[in-house]
Amino acid sequence: MTALADPSRSRAVLIGTASYLHLEQLPAVETNLVDLATELCDATVWGLPVQHCTVVADPQSAAEMLDPVHQAADEATDTLLVYYSGHGMRDPDSDDLYLGLGGSRDGVGYSAVAYRHLRAALRSAWARRKVIVLDCCFSGRAALTLSGGTDSIAHQAAVDGAYVLTAAPRDRVALAPDGEPHTAFTAELLHILRQGVPGAPELLDLDTLYRELTSRLRAKNRPLPQRSQENGVGALQLARNKARAGAHAPAGPVLDADVRTAAVATGLNVARMLRREGNTRDALPVLRFALQEQPPDGQGAALFAVRLELSEMLTETGQLAEATAVLESAFQQLRKAYGPEAVLVCRRLAGLLQESGNHIQACEVLGRALDISEGETRGR
Repeated sequence: MTALADPSRSRAVLIGTASYLHLEQLPAVETNLVDLATELCDATVWGLPVQHCTVVADPQSAAEMLDPVHQAADEATDTLLVYYSGHGMRDPDSDDLYLGLGGSRDGVGYSAVAYRHLRAALRSAWARRKVIVLDCCFSGRAALTLSGGTDSIAHQAAVDGAYVLTAAPRDRVALAPDGEPHTAFTAELLHILRQGVPGAPELLDLDTLYRELTSRLRAKNRPLPQRSQENGVGALQLARNKARAGAHAPAGPVLDADVRTAAVATGLNVARMLRREGNTRDALPVLRFALQEQPPDGQGAALFAVRLELSEMLTETGQLAEATAVLESAFQQLRKAYGPEAVLVCRRLAGLLQESGNHIQACEVLGRALDISEGETRGR
């Protein structure tokens, strides 16, 4: 491979449970999610569009945890990455692996999410490559199964055609050291993404990440990661090596389109933050500024998310004419666009047109949404 996994055709789902009713709290998990999402979306690391990275924090049910995975599995055609951080458990009767929810209880498998359900979602994914990262903690007899061999967590978590990387901690203290902002495993992963690997190529593949993680964790006398892979997925290049960056240039092939996509993603994130705080007045000009970026053909998926967000805010503030104009502009770009964002543009525009009495035009737009959905299905 000579290039990164295509971020425009890839998806990431980052899941973490930090707050528990019956188990030890893991506040570092929340920081894990925020910082890992930031690195994956950084144009100088991977450049995953922000709308392609879903963060699931403190899911309270199996549906809350797995529905986003199934959606990403339907959308990704290049690479699908799923990360879980939190308590991992074993059912005392079946010895199966379970992922903790807020109400999970130690030794009670049915109170958590069976890993086999996550594995099933990955097996049904369209993506050519699948990456699973499990930063789980274990206690009691579960820790005894981490010594390697065919009973290791990585082997039991294996998915056909996937790369599985596990933290495999032997106790909770090693997973989330007191006073540290991240769990032990994810802290080293973030360090590698931020600082790179001296002496390694410009693009870091999964096996290089695994070897560097092992080296760094061994040097700190912390539990060592495990891995399981099939079909040579370990050669998948997932990040630019920042250790190869110059004083004024990023590592690896960062295109102008990557920088512009990153600018759009940053504007979208800032606007969403302002909106959550109730500051729509300042969020609107940020989104209008982001729309000034014009990625080349085939690279403008991020702008659909900006237009959708902007149209929502304009609708909420009663500016229906501008909201309709924003969606009509997006609609004009749909000739070569497929995927959920394109369908959503059509549905939102049709709704506004119906509200304004343009029922015939609304039907035409909904017809376009149907064509997009059918085209997406045929493309698979």
